[in-house]
Formats: sequence, C-alpha cells, structure tokens
Amino acid sequence: MAVSDSPEYAKLEELWLDPSNPRLGAEKIAAKLDQEELLDAMRDWELEELADSFLESGFWIQESLLVVKERHDGAIRLVVVEGNRRLAALRCLKLAADGHPISQKWRELVGKRKLDQKLFGRIPFLLVGSRKELSGYLGFRHVSGIKEWPPREKAAFIAKLIDEDKLTYAQVMRRIGSKTETVRRTYIAYRVLQQMHEHDEKIDVAKVEKKFSVLFLALRYQSVQSFLGIDLEMDVESARAKHPVPAKRVECLVDLAYWLFGKGESDPIVNDSRQIGKFEKVLASQAAKTYLKTARHPDLDTAYFTAGGEEGEVFSALESASSSLREALGAISGHRRSQRIQESTIKVGRAALELLRGFPSIRAELLADENKYDSATEAASKRKA
Repeated sequence: MAVSDSPEYAKLEELWLDPSNPRLGAEKIAAKLDQEELLDAMRDWELEELADSFLESGFWIQESLLVVKERHDGAIRLVVVEGNRRLAALRCLKLAADGHPISQKWRELVGKRKLDQKLFGRIPFLLVGSRKELSGYLGFRHVSGIKEWPPREKAAFIAKLIDEDKLTYAQVMRRIGSKTETVRRTYIAYRVLQQMHEHDEKIDVAKVEKKFSVLFLALRYQSVQSFLGIDLEMDVESARAKHPVPAKRVECLVDLAYWLFGKGESDPIVNDSRQIGKFEKVLASQAAKTYLKTARHPDLDTAYFTAGGEEGEVFSALESASSSLREALGAISGHRRSQRIQESTIKVGRAALELLRGFPSIRAELLADENKYDSATEAASKRKA
C-alpha cells in the first residue's frame, strides 16, 4: 500500500506530531522531543493563520493528513508525516478553547467563539504504508514542487534519503524531480552544516541554519571548495561525503562560518547572497585572505580591493566597451548622417575624453598618433592633386 484512496477519521489526541519532521532540523530530531516539546518547537511556524482558517471554514477533507503507523512510547501511534503544521495548529487551538492558550494571541484568536467540537474529534487522514513509500511525494511537494520547505529543511530531507534510505544522487534526483548537481551540492552543504555542529563552540550554527542557502550558494565556487578542501565530485558512498571538510581544514571552516554568517554580536562580512561572487574572488587571493584573518574589523569591500577585484571589473568593462566599439565601427559607414548615431557618438566621445584625462601620457601618445595620421592623409591628398 502506498497511500490509501479513502479517508479515515481520528480524534485530535490520537494523532502524533512527527519527531522526525525535516523542518525541525537535525539537532531537534536527534533530541527525540516528546509531543509537548514538539509543539513548543513549532510555535513560530505561523500556526495562527491556519487556526483562523479552521475556525472560519473547518478542516477540509481535501487537506487530509498523511499518516503512518509507528511504535512510539511503547504503542502503535498514528504519526503525521504530512500536515504537521495543521495538526499543531489544531492542538494550539484546542488548548486555547480549553482555557490554556499558549499566548495572548491565541486567547484573542478564540475569543468568545463557540467551537465546533467536530474540529477536534473528526480529523480526516489518509493512511500510508511507510515513510519510504511517501518520500517521492514529499520530495516533489516540498523540495521541487508547489509548497517548498525552507532550504535547510529541503537539505535535511535529501540527506535522509541518502543516509537512511541509501539512495544515490541520481536516484534522489529522479524521486524528487531535481537536478543531480543540485542534489549533490545540497547534500554536501548539509553535511558541512553537520560538521559545524561538531564545532559549535566556535561557530554560531543557529545563524548558519537560518541562512543555509548562503552556504549552498557559496559551495558552487571553486575557491570556496578549495579553501575548505571539499571535492563535490566525491561519490555518495565515500566516507568523505559525510565529512566533506578534512580535519586539517576545520579552522578554515570556522573562518568561513564567521565571514559568511558572523557570530554572536559580530556581523558577517557578506550581508547579501548577491555578494558571494565578490567573496569568491576574495578567497582566491592569498593577500585578501590574510587581510580577513588579521584585520580587527574586516570588511568585504577592502578584501575585494586587496584581491584586485575592482581592477578586474574595470578591465572587463573596458574590454567589453572596446569590443562593442569595434563592432560598431565595422557597420557605421552607411549611418553617419543618422541623428541617433551622431548623438550616441557624442556620448562615446565625451566618455573617452573623460577617461583619457586620467591617463595623460596615453592621451598624449594617442594625440601624437592622430597628428601623424592627419599629416600622412594631408600629404597623400597633395600627391593626388
């Protein structure tokens, strides 16, 4: 049996929150939280908006929970593997209805409403044969599909498929509908996060988890991979895959975490994922890395300048402009009387003059060449005359 095609119904107290829900994060999953602790861990999952919907419209059968039967606390339980937010919202709503709201907001949400007890006594669910049978659906829905989990939770789900279900990168790709390269980098990024947990006295792991997508994006760059000693091409069965950062590079991992995510009251030097390209160039420069490690309050712009990054950008811009001008010169002869072309030529000329003011020796050399050209042209004209 994969997923039952007919719904069943259960009372609120018969349904269990999933202690292995990927959204909890590896640390909370490993802690094996009880039901009360799980509900507390889910309080900031925007449950109030779901509860408000339940109060207005009830619990629709189209939103049936997906449930597996598993043994917990010495008995077979109905564990919700899809729909934990809905179940948590119902539990918080029931607490508020019974006069024990978890916050003032829940007290106000319930107010003096008379709740339909069917909301808690007749909850629709579909029974699933096993978690494994459901993994493809969850992967497509929450990793590649219409109701995506946050990046860290996606990574935790992919890691579960690889570490527990023993799937290869290609098999995970086919199951969840993603690219193999994305699956590989996501898994490696998650394993790097787990290594950070091993050194949480030096790394502010909570900040890393909050901005996990930054770590995922950073690992795309070769200089970041080299800095950490990571080989993204390593096979999933390799022992290194679970500990991608070698022991001798742990201090580099600590440095990277500090620069990308900060620690405590210290802010990161990378404040936006769009700055990772700059950061990648910094890591490729020994001088820039030395600056980051030795400066009391390092900043990305100074490190980037130290790495010669700004010079490279200026060079690329000038090369691009030169190429565009050469292309235009090849076709300009038939358009010299065009008003648009003349106006554009004036803009280019003024920009060129402004640029040359910063290079007086080059300007003098070019003017000398232009004078020689004019003299040669005048001499040729006289000979023809």
